[in-house]
Amino acid sequence: MSTRQTIVLVHGDWADASSWNAVIERLQATGHQVVAPPNLLRGPVADAAYLKSYLQTISGPIVLVAHSYGGFVVTNAATGNPNIKALVYIDAFIPDEGESAGALVGTSGSCVTESGFNPVPYDGGVDLYLRWEANPPYPGYLDCFANGVEPKDARVLHATQRPAAVNQFTEVSGPPAWKTIPSWSLIGTQDNVIPPALQEKMSTRAGAHITRVTAGHLTLITRPADVTTMILAAVDATK
Repeated sequence: MSTRQTIVLVHGDWADASSWNAVIERLQATGHQVVAPPNLLRGPVADAAYLKSYLQTISGPIVLVAHSYGGFVVTNAATGNPNIKALVYIDAFIPDEGESAGALVGTSGSCVTESGFNPVPYDGGVDLYLRWEANPPYPGYLDCFANGVEPKDARVLHATQRPAAVNQFTEVSGPPAWKTIPSWSLIGTQDNVIPPALQEKMSTRAGAHITRVTAGHLTLITRPADVTTMILAAVDATK
């Protein structure tokens, strides 16, 4: 069995694995094994089950990294997997058992509100896309989700966004892996999606090693060097 760590990157809502591109390039340049599987974005139950199965195909130690809603997914998928040596949360939810994303952001002052959604019904549910334009209290895509991103790049991100299923906001998290696996948390102090105060509370509760950067919600795009540094710190600490 390989003893070399594999770094697994899990994206969040309204994104895909390409949101990790700048981080992946830096990690690969240091010689690390990196994979960024798709997050189904159907809800914590289905998404964690899929990731859990994916992780079981990787031999050897794993450093598991999540952005945003991906924090729900890794917190549940990592539970009971002895290969996972570290959890790294980037502008992410770090839920405890019984918590839902809707409840966590509902009183946090998040810029993501119902007025910001473009709902698309389909057979079996409703998908939620983020609007580009402001629709108060939603301040618009640039000021909410993509603050700090160059407008031309933000337009591409908006055009290629993957939707979040309504289930994501109502399904509750299970027993958290961070209770037994060491964790790291990078907090963008200008994050309007998961406000810093909420990230601080969740990170402290999890006993995470916390790093703060002056950035919005998409530090994996706007501050990839800082994100890479944190991931490598977790890799080095758990060799």
